[in-house]
Amino acid sequence: MEAEGQRKKEAIPLLTPYQMGKFHLSHRMVLAPMSRWRSYNFTAQPHAVLYYSQRTTRGGFLIGEASGISDTAQGYPNTPGIWRKEHVEAWKPVVDAVHEKGGIFFCQLWHAGRASKYEYQPNGHPPISCTDKPITSEAQIDGTTAADHPPPRRLSVQEIFQVVDDFRVAARNAREAGFDGVEIHAANGYLVDQFLKDGVNDRRDEYGGSLENRCRFPLQVVEAIADEIGADRVGVRLSPFADYNDCGDSNPPALGIYMAQELSKRGILYCHMIEPRMITQFERVETKSSHRPMREAFKGTFIAAGGYNREDGNEAIANGNADLIAFGRLFLANPDLPKRFELDIPLNRYDRSTFYTSDPIVGYTDYPFLDQTL
Repeated sequence: MEAEGQRKKEAIPLLTPYQMGKFHLSHRMVLAPMSRWRSYNFTAQPHAVLYYSQRTTRGGFLIGEASGISDTAQGYPNTPGIWRKEHVEAWKPVVDAVHEKGGIFFCQLWHAGRASKYEYQPNGHPPISCTDKPITSEAQIDGTTAADHPPPRRLSVQEIFQVVDDFRVAARNAREAGFDGVEIHAANGYLVDQFLKDGVNDRRDEYGGSLENRCRFPLQVVEAIADEIGADRVGVRLSPFADYNDCGDSNPPALGIYMAQELSKRGILYCHMIEPRMITQFERVETKSSHRPMREAFKGTFIAAGGYNREDGNEAIANGNADLIAFGRLFLANPDLPKRFELDIPLNRYDRSTFYTSDPIVGYTDYPFLDQTL
């Protein structure tokens, strides 16, 4: 008991408070946005109430799973939407459950772009993108699931304006559902990232070519949403070093720094950066690349994500590499992860086979809490 008490008293960096704009956080551990494929008919379900509330602590920050902004946005089965009134109503009890436990909850706004299939598109039409080049990688971003994406349809400039507005309306809907803010998913090879990366974006108009042109659409999305709900309620997730969904760039550091600078100019709340070491969604490698220059270029809250554990998460906070650390798989399998880190005790092991299923319980809400394992 004495040893346990000593561990509990240890003030680890991850469990120190932090002021994120108007939001007072009791610790620096963020629930990362994770698609779970359990939102039937593209609508949040009652079982999500338990899933998110299980992972809520007073003053904790949670980012919800990717939510489609329009009927062309979906890329996977059973992912939630935020473009219809029924989507808004379905999210309300989930958000209420998080707020009842004192959590801060953001909705991640997402458009899959070319990382979709005919079956998820209105009337079986091709998915949309900045290009008409299809994804050529054989596996999806988890590194194991087979990828089989059709050629996309290149958006016209007028259609790009419409997608920007779709993001704006989705942000308004998220606030109506009760979310405290939104995160724009500009990472992982989805639509916004497709515009950013020169390995995909082959446009010859004002939305392609130069770095500034490729960043035009993402920054227009940021501006539209900031105008709608306030920049102090907006975050952006980026993965400049990643090649997920066959979406790489020839100069990731330049892309990352430019976006960090431009986002900082627009006064958004946070920048959420995926570590260069994550070569797939679940696989990390050693690399000399660093997000530190991006962290220094962005003047707001900086969140780092990508394979972190207790040790290197504490180190990243202590040495100033990040203000907050997002945890995905560890939080998925350990709903009381902050408590386990506080006590420095063993974690539940996650079961990857249940990450992406439609089961409303198994691999979703059945991971045990600490008091159930002692």
